[in-house]
Amino acid sequence: MSPFLLSPAGKDYIWGGERLKSSYGKAIDLTPLAETWECSVHPDGPSVVASGEFAGRSLAEVLAEHAEFLGSSPSAQDGLHILVKLIDAKRNLSVQVHPDDAYAFREEGGQQGKTEMWYVMDAEPGASLVFGLRCEVPPETLRAALEAGTVEALLRRVPVHRGDVFYIPAGTIHAIGSGILLAEVQQNSNLTYRLYDYGRLGKDGRPRPLHVDKALAVSDLSGAQAPRQPLRVLRYRPGFAKETLCECPYFEVARCLLNSEAVELPALPESYRVLLCVDGAGSLGELQFRKGDTVFIPATCGALTLSGSAEFLLIRG
Repeated sequence: MSPFLLSPAGKDYIWGGERLKSSYGKAIDLTPLAETWECSVHPDGPSVVASGEFAGRSLAEVLAEHAEFLGSSPSAQDGLHILVKLIDAKRNLSVQVHPDDAYAFREEGGQQGKTEMWYVMDAEPGASLVFGLRCEVPPETLRAALEAGTVEALLRRVPVHRGDVFYIPAGTIHAIGSGILLAEVQQNSNLTYRLYDYGRLGKDGRPRPLHVDKALAVSDLSGAQAPRQPLRVLRYRPGFAKETLCECPYFEVARCLLNSEAVELPALPESYRVLLCVDGAGSLGELQFRKGDTVFIPATCGALTLSGSAEFLLIRG
């Protein structure tokens, strides 16, 4: 089986912008275009195969018929467990938190929790995000601050720059700030508990729903240490460089730099891979890709030849 391109689902959340259209070629008729779900089998935003023999069919349908595409590892035996997105935050996202697997399974009908990782593709000067609390805060104090509208004083703000990486375990209070464009790799979940939304109104003219009780039940309120950028070591071979951005129980993400007429991408029969091109263009075997494209590489692929000049994320479950 050969690699194939994916076509994403789009989301028009109120905080989104237009850069996924203007800079990443997303021809989706939504305004704003806040997110594209690039590699997804989630029913809230399934991606569709865009090339090859399965073109026009949903990725979920193809993988249900061809489980061998996911690989031989035990984690691949019951479906695709990751979801890959592009996110354009023209305005601040809500302050939110996601449950872990145990809570989601118990309280949300057997669903997965949501741990995620962000790779910042661009950030305006002075951009920042929320990562946890500035110090340990009792639940009743946080609830009172939410009711009084003073919670922002308790939130830890972290400066953001292009190329930064943030690992967001389930239970971490967080929010992407305005002026940030990023790639997100997460568990296959759409469970979000909104704590605070700056008092703004949704498209219907009403305040967007909050989920304070559930959020307080799953949040880490310890005020743990601020995030540190991971140690990143670029490993070079002729025409290709690779660095690990994240390794966790749910996914692995590497950043790759390609500048070659021919370099081998080895076979990986134990796992599928997802290639998300964040800059440049290239080819993978006979398949052409460019900035903004997402490629699904079935585990059944043999070794493939990469060529071109590109930066991309290489993701595996």
